[in-house]
Amino acid sequence: MRKMIGALALAAAVAAPVSASAHIEEVFGNTVLSRYPDGGWVKHWFERDGTYSAEFSDGRRLAARWRVEGERICLNGIRPAFMMISRFCSPIIEANVGETWVSRDPLGRRVTNVLQRGR
Repeated sequence: MRKMIGALALAAAVAAPVSASAHIEEVFGNTVLSRYPDGGWVKHWFERDGTYSAEFSDGRRLAARWRVEGERICLNGIRPAFMMISRFCSPIIEANVGETWVSRDPLGRRVTNVLQRGR
């Protein structure tokens, strides 16, 4: 079963040409883990009610609202203000639990992502 995911750190990945609304539910209950070359990480969680939260390895936390817009997933109202970014959109990625892919974060930094089962 494929999981449809998108997250703050998924800026440069290739969009899957499928209907996002038909598959986005499969990400709920799982974690997108983004790892940086320096050892830092970010965990991303999406909820059915449109809320998004993230936790950074240094203890910082983010919250936002997510929405599918075409073949992109967009975070709106990111708080606290993260590097002056209040909105960020990323292509929706198709991945199985356990699969990894490389992308760039909103600042252009390279990250390796993995879809992990559970929270």
